[in-house]
Amino acid sequence: MADRLRPLWDFDELDASEHRFRAQLEQERSDAGRAEVLTQIARVQGLRADFRGCATTLDEAETLAGSDATAHVRIELERGRMHRSSGQLEAALLLFESAFGRASDTGNYYLAGDAAHMCALAVQDRETMEDWTQRGLELGERAPDAAYWAGPLLNNLGWSYYDSGEYERALELFERALEVRERDPDNDAAIVHAREAVQTALAALDRIAPSPRAAPGLPR
Repeated sequence: MADRLRPLWDFDELDASEHRFRAQLEQERSDAGRAEVLTQIARVQGLRADFRGCATTLDEAETLAGSDATAHVRIELERGRMHRSSGQLEAALLLFESAFGRASDTGNYYLAGDAAHMCALAVQDRETMEDWTQRGLELGERAPDAAYWAGPLLNNLGWSYYDSGEYERALELFERALEVRERDPDNDAAIVHAREAVQTALAALDRIAPSPRAAPGLPR
């Protein structure tokens, strides 16, 4: 995977994830590297709804980032996620858009894909969500490092249609997401979530019994 820090994440085990990031922080040899790791600790704090702690950690990261483009992309992404989680969608979208542009311009396509997927989640109308989904998918077709994000992009758009009762379109998107996920057989959790989404849409169409819903928004 193109993100060196992604293997340290387990979104179902935040305490364990934070422990790994704090251990990694001690191993970083540069201020920019430490800034990158701090952004991930901030994300853990944001997922716990500790927005004050998240903001403080991101401020610390910013003092270390210097001119490093990757560190600044990560800071914008995590400030954006913090704002989105606290209900400030407009502020979040501006940060995600900036992160997308900065990451794309510097060739950090994995983080650009992450930013596109967050832009799609931060907008408030379906048409713009569709636009950002398409931009993310096209980026993944051009740049293999961003290909991972096709699964989250399609999954999240599928849930948007599902929540509005458009189950046929949701099923189509969930099936596309599952197809993408199955190209990465090592990501078992993502495949399970993708299959559950397909089953949920089929159940809504009275084709099978329902399965637990796979929540959108977190990459798997």
